[in-house]
Amino acid sequence: MEQILNSTSTTLTSTPKQAAIPTKLSLRIEAMDVLRGFALFGILLMNIATFGLPSAYSDPTVYGGSTGASLNAWVTIQMFFEGTQRGLFSMLFGAGVILLTSRLEASGRTDVADIYFRRNLWLVLFGIIHCFILLWLGEILFFYGVVALFLYSFRNLAAKHLLMIGLAGLLFNGVWTLGETLGKLDLSAKAAQAEQLITAGETPSSKLAEANKSWEAYVAKKKPNAEKLQKDVDAHQGSYLTILTFQAPQGVETESMVLYRYFFDFFSMMVIGMALFKLGVLTLERKTSTYLTMVGVGYSIGILTNYFETTWIMQHGFSLEARLQASVTYDLGRLAMTLGHVGLLLLFVRSGICSWLRNSMAAVGRMALTNYVSHSVICAFVFYGFGFGLYGQLQRYELYYVVFGICLFQLIFSPIWLARFHFGPLEWAWRALTYLHLPNLVKRAKSVPSIIDMKSKTT
Repeated sequence: MEQILNSTSTTLTSTPKQAAIPTKLSLRIEAMDVLRGFALFGILLMNIATFGLPSAYSDPTVYGGSTGASLNAWVTIQMFFEGTQRGLFSMLFGAGVILLTSRLEASGRTDVADIYFRRNLWLVLFGIIHCFILLWLGEILFFYGVVALFLYSFRNLAAKHLLMIGLAGLLFNGVWTLGETLGKLDLSAKAAQAEQLITAGETPSSKLAEANKSWEAYVAKKKPNAEKLQKDVDAHQGSYLTILTFQAPQGVETESMVLYRYFFDFFSMMVIGMALFKLGVLTLERKTSTYLTMVGVGYSIGILTNYFETTWIMQHGFSLEARLQASVTYDLGRLAMTLGHVGLLLLFVRSGICSWLRNSMAAVGRMALTNYVSHSVICAFVFYGFGFGLYGQLQRYELYYVVFGICLFQLIFSPIWLARFHFGPLEWAWRALTYLHLPNLVKRAKSVPSIIDMKSKTT
């Protein structure tokens, strides 16, 4: 996943030892570093509800507050960020595939495929460790490592063909979502019929009874009762072993069926990112009008679509049926909003304003793997029982105080670290495993001539 988390740091050389040397800062693509840093913080903004609350990521009525500031927080996330940060991460990952392989191929290396697949197979292992050892069910390293294995063969396609494939993949994913929605709505209707018959003292048919049973199981999963929610809270406020045992079955499901279901979600955005990189969009090679168009069109479509979805869900009391209906246009809204975010952020980079923020955000992006995993470590100690035990104790809006604190810390810490080291610690380890050589981590201090040396030069 370094293609997304640290894609611009690969150096072109002909030997394994040299390949592990970091790219000079002047050769890095600042725009992509800033995008990566923004996406990293955006991912935390989305994940924090799962870190701190049980089963309340999409539905504020389940837990954590659904009125006042908490409701406003949910609306803001749904309108402007839901799905977009994952989309941005995926686009950057796809861009990194082109950047990595093209640089290695241009250097004349004959082991490009070995490096590429080894890198992503390590990523799969990192994802498993992240999920089951560091206790983060929402992790994406495993997904990206697996999906990346399918991207290699597409790297030499023209940008227009990549765009076609990416959009076709999103369309397929949307059709899949539509099919699921229609199936679930039909199940809900049949369950309602069964309940009406039972209320009237009649016995529903076996098909209606089975539909009713299936719908009740779906409702119990999406809107757990108070007893189940309390069990979730109690487990996460327990010991490390208690949490691991509680989460393990969910982790297995996440890294199997969920990967299967959302393969085209990740794959399509990655392919679109490959196209945008080849077109020079992500590297600020296009005219300013291009980015203004991305902002105008992207936000117009995205905000309108997301407003419709959000208000529809609220007007229907956060019912599961309303959420299912709103999901039909989900990919349209998040793709448009993601492109709007990309355009706005790249205009910010091009403007040259707030250089301190750009530099700090770029540093966060250069250490994105380390910073991403550290989110899990920090939040585990904030929310789980072996730390402060705040899981289930905060209102939804209060979770974003934690987000702000973590982001501020990383904006300060990342530039300080990179002033002394070439890589973040996890980036360094991943590079070593990828190239089978230990790269230099510590930057050499610039030599300063002594007074004696200066005198000798003047005599």
